[in-house]
Amino acid sequence: MKRSAPTVVLALGNDILGDDAVGFHAARSLRSEPWEGVDVVETGEAGLALLDHLEGYDRALILDAIATGKCRPGTVLSWQRKDFKDIVSPSPHFSGLPELINLAERVGMHFPKDIRVLAMEVDDPTVFRESLTPEAQKALPELVERARKVLDEEWGHAPRAQCTSRP
Repeated sequence: MKRSAPTVVLALGNDILGDDAVGFHAARSLRSEPWEGVDVVETGEAGLALLDHLEGYDRALILDAIATGKCRPGTVLSWQRKDFKDIVSPSPHFSGLPELINLAERVGMHFPKDIRVLAMEVDDPTVFRESLTPEAQKALPELVERARKVLDEEWGHAPRAQCTSRP
């Protein structure tokens, strides 16, 4: 599938699970300043369904929440495609990023060669709540700024100039 932009920002999460929506909040902030050559997409899907969102792009920046329990809530973690070289699926019914990369390569899909993941450590991404915790809200600007740096400084995208109406 050919896309109109070479890069996708793919935000993953769920708006009613509090901090699990941190990727959506970051994507909405990025969308408020449209980027040249970048599509910003939000989805609550997972597994194989993500192939549809990634196919056809040269680069993908994935924004998500993560709960490892190894870092303080609000810590922004980063990975690149090379960090996902091993398939580690706990079940044949689950498909994570390593499985998606492997499948896309095996079937010859046009799949992003450059994949970055920025994920914010959260305490509990399963609490029903429509707002972020204070820790996630405080760390959100760092997540957005790190995403901007990937898009602008590393991948050469720039925010498009926006027209404003005159009084």
